[in-house]
Amino acid sequence: MTESGLISKVWNFANVLRDDGVGYGDYLEQITYLLFLKMADEMSKPPYSKEINFPKVKDTEGKEIEDGQYCNWETLSKKRGAELEAFYTQMLRSLGTENGILGQIFTKSQNKIQDPAKLLKVIDMIGKEQWTMVGADVKGNIYEGLLEKNAADTKSGAGQYFTPRDLIKTMVTCLNPQPMKSIHDPSCGTGGFFLAAYDHIVSHNNLNREQKTFLKNRTFSGNEIVAGTRRLCLMNMFLHNIGEIDGETFISPNDALIADEGIRVDYVLANPPFGKKSSMTITNEEGEQEKQDLSYNRQDFWATTSNKQLNFLQHIRSLLKITGEAAVVLPDNVLFEGGAGETVRKELLKTTELHTILRLPTGIFYAHGVKANVLFFDNKPASREAWTKDVWIYDYRTNVHHTLKKNPMKYEDLSEFMELYNPSNRESRKETWSQSNPEGRWKKFNYEEIISRDKTNLDIFWLKDKSLADLDNLPDPDELAEEIIEDLEAGLESFREIIGVLHK
Repeated sequence: MTESGLISKVWNFANVLRDDGVGYGDYLEQITYLLFLKMADEMSKPPYSKEINFPKVKDTEGKEIEDGQYCNWETLSKKRGAELEAFYTQMLRSLGTENGILGQIFTKSQNKIQDPAKLLKVIDMIGKEQWTMVGADVKGNIYEGLLEKNAADTKSGAGQYFTPRDLIKTMVTCLNPQPMKSIHDPSCGTGGFFLAAYDHIVSHNNLNREQKTFLKNRTFSGNEIVAGTRRLCLMNMFLHNIGEIDGETFISPNDALIADEGIRVDYVLANPPFGKKSSMTITNEEGEQEKQDLSYNRQDFWATTSNKQLNFLQHIRSLLKITGEAAVVLPDNVLFEGGAGETVRKELLKTTELHTILRLPTGIFYAHGVKANVLFFDNKPASREAWTKDVWIYDYRTNVHHTLKKNPMKYEDLSEFMELYNPSNRESRKETWSQSNPEGRWKKFNYEEIISRDKTNLDIFWLKDKSLADLDNLPDPDELAEEIIEDLEAGLESFREIIGVLHK
């Protein structure tokens, strides 16, 4: 089968199952389980001949069943009907108790395709291909396509784990990661930053054997606390040729914010979870579930707060080596919030070189109404003077209109920003804004200007919003309608948060 035919086949089957009540997320999970089993089966045979130790089926107490069958592709592919469904369910439960990447892939796994006939069709579809012979780019395109379909499915809520790939590519281009360097993402979702960094390093360098081995097995690390999302990340990376099928996982299931685990890396690329507050669900004295704000008491943090993004920003700075660099997506509140926010901003400006802020437009994230920015900063050694001298801001929000369907943001849309960012020589940057060109989107602010602003506010803009003043430049009505819907949904989400607080 041709590569495009294979991609279409897998995607089309997702649409067929969706019509039968199996969502993209459920289909994606089953594809993950079955692809892993099929590829493990292929790699256990010549020419690879890897020794992959799959366990026997276990009972509900975790004990191997006498005369039990092995939890592998060979056994599964021979089952039919009710026997297939029963064995598949047992097998998923058994594999989830194993160590290493095997256990991580199958953690909390369940069979979501209850119809044995449809499950058999998916198994047959995967069984007809030699997946180890399919190029990593093709396997990656299949999987990334399914991830995006799942993220776009508003019912699943998976959009918060999916950062737009063109934005990720832009951030990686600016950071320009080099071979033999470590890359970390403390909230890695489905692994988008890892894959873009991997592609960038491969395409911009003629790697030797040592560099290729380091890139495959030692470059990347991260955290993802949601088991299903961590599973998708591990499989996504494996299909892109990162990691080994029988190796240890480098994606931790631990909450990254709990403690400093001593990890120090060269680069951090991240888009921490949406939602302002860190919280945990408890059962109160009346037996009802309620959420409580969660603050992290870390001695290495500048401020103690329940603001999730401020905590991630502090944590990310702690992850960096003295020469480490970071590019992080953060919401507007991080730039202007008082109290802990002001403390964090002042310390960030002092201890790192916060050299660039990219103001992002709305309509680019699957979580609606998000107003976000990308902060680029370099860590520095201890100093009496602030390391930040100038902050360069690129306003790609004012008078910019994007929607997910009609007018999605593309990599090319940020070409001017990437050129002005000038990763190869940041010292030679030049502003596009001037008194004679007030429409310039690229402007520099020095440290004294910023520190004198109320609360050290970094939410800085200077362009005039034309949408109300110039009716001729209004976007297409469909785009306006989509923007209105996004704003309404964002407003509803805010009301839900308020109701949740009132019911505490």
